[in-house]
Amino acid sequence: MEGGAAASDEELLRRFAAGQARAFELLYQRHELKVYRYLLRNLRDRARAQDALQETWFAVARDAARYQPGGARFTTWLFTIAHHRMIDVLRAAHVMSEQVSTHLVEAHAAALAQGAGMAEPDAAAVASEQLDALLRALAMLPEEQRQAFLLQQEAELSVEDIAAVCGCSFETTKSRLRYARSKLRELLQDCL
Repeated sequence: MEGGAAASDEELLRRFAAGQARAFELLYQRHELKVYRYLLRNLRDRARAQDALQETWFAVARDAARYQPGGARFTTWLFTIAHHRMIDVLRAAHVMSEQVSTHLVEAHAAALAQGAGMAEPDAAAVASEQLDALLRALAMLPEEQRQAFLLQQEAELSVEDIAAVCGCSFETTKSRLRYARSKLRELLQDCL
């Protein structure tokens, strides 16, 4: 595919809708990790996050021809789909606990330890403690604030795009982000 790496997301989706499977692969490669992290941090369960990720991309493939490029940006559309899948999973499983899953923390700590190198066990331990504190603090945020914060941090969406994904006003989204940052600073002031 000519110009695939430089093509916009919207152009790649248009190409996929026209039958170019490679365009979908490029979109997936660009956005899979961000969507997965958003789902994982909200669902706090790897299996559920993987299922929601798969359902999100099935929906993208199924609805590609109906996407209207003049409306929302592709990333906004994508994260709206992911957000709806995440809400569906939470409702179906009645998973509204504010506790962080132990295996998630262990997986992130292991990844940090591997990244820090075994020659620096103290650095890995500190990084693991900081990650643990951050994940606990995120879990303590009200659901709406956590979702807005993660959409901004993980998906790198603008306030306008987050408002569109969550179905709320620009001002409400700004407030949720402000309260989330304030609460996180408060919760993490002694840890980081």
